Amino acid sequence: MDTIASLFSFITTPVSWVIVQFHSVYGAIFGPDTGWAWGLSIVSLVILIRICLIPLFVKQIKSTRAMQTLQPEMKKIQERYKNDKQRQSEEMMKLYKETGTNPLSSCLPILAQSPFFFALYHVLNSIATGDTIGVINQNLLQSAQKAHIVGAPLAAKFTDSASKVEALGASLTDVRVVTAIMIVLMSASQFFTQRQLMTKNVDTTVKTPFMQQQKMLMYVFPVMFAVFGINFPVGVLVYWLTTNVWTMGQQMYVIHNNPTPGSKAQASYLDRLTKHVAQHNKVSKRRDRAIVKAIVAKGRDRNEFERKFINGLSKAGLAAQADGTVIKSDAATAQAEDGTPTSTGGTPKRQQPKRQSKSQRQHGGAKAAGESDEPKTSLTKSDEPEDAKPSAAAKKSSAKPAGGTRSKAQSGQRKGPQRPKSPSKK
Repeated sequence: MDTIASLFSFITTPVSWVIVQFHSVYGAIFGPDTGWAWGLSIVSLVILIRICLIPLFVKQIKSTRAMQTLQPEMKKIQERYKNDKQRQSEEMMKLYKETGTNPLSSCLPILAQSPFFFALYHVLNSIATGDTIGVINQNLLQSAQKAHIVGAPLAAKFTDSASKVEALGASLTDVRVVTAIMIVLMSASQFFTQRQLMTKNVDTTVKTPFMQQQKMLMYVFPVMFAVFGINFPVGVLVYWLTTNVWTMGQQMYVIHNNPTPGSKAQASYLDRLTKHVAQHNKVSKRRDRAIVKAIVAKGRDRNEFERKFINGLSKAGLAAQADGTVIKSDAATAQAEDGTPTSTGGTPKRQQPKRQSKSQRQHGGAKAAGESDEPKTSLTKSDEPEDAKPSAAAKKSSAKPAGGTRSKAQSGQRKGPQRPKSPSKK
């Protein structure tokens, strides 16, 4: 651990200085030697670090969504070059370059936190061993060693011996109970954060190996935290639990307000947005306008949730516009489902006929054939005008056939010329 501490020694002094500054504030309220003063100083350090990392978190979200969008293309490349790993890697890098994505961007917040984490670990370890570090002098060192969080010293660990824990002024049972509870909470918060991401904010229309990897990590990370957590001091557990809770809350906010397209979170978000827009007849927030603008621009490429949103606006008498606003659909041109403009105030869109069953088609065909046998219109002799009388050539062509047969068969007789009946003998 000394090697790691030397690598992060450049950040140890700033971290210790921030903790001391927060301790001076909380110490004036709760007392300088209390666990509240030192514990809240660590929590405040976490909050400060996470606020500074918000830009990286936003970049992580964009990178994760870009990677999810590229999953179908990545799968095609893997299948096409499954026997050529080098060509597969080249095509992957080409795809990343063309789309401007970086797979490592999703790891930026964790990588950025690592120096602060190891620096804090080294500071608390120095407090446990009685060594001054950074701006923590001997007086602050003694004050930190007296601080207890729910009966557990700030620098105590689950694996510490009874004699070492007694030297810090606590019992081994208290330390192990407190650290075990904190490790369970830390692992549970990590599991819930990953599960929330997988069940609510993942595009359910795309099934790729990436989703299987994320599901595996959902179970692997909590186990890793539980295994390594027994070697963390109580102060580091406070730090890690706080950052997990912050990540969970931050992710809940993002999923609630800016979900991934095609996910269950997007369906819930668009349902809420439909109700709000239908009630107020406008899109109030700029973030909502940006999402509506993106949906309108997709046209035919909208997913089922986005089509449902457009249809919901139409039922409410509203039409989404290209700039993300909505207007009354009877006074403007709305966007159709395929992205082409249709006049909402004109004639309604022609509906496609319903598909008939086989029996209905046969019954309808038989009925139509029966109707075709009957003459539609006929002219009686009295109604026929004189100038419409047929000419001599026409009479000749329409003369009765020889043998006295009729041109039209009677009921029950065969059509065409009939054989003359033999004369009856009187």
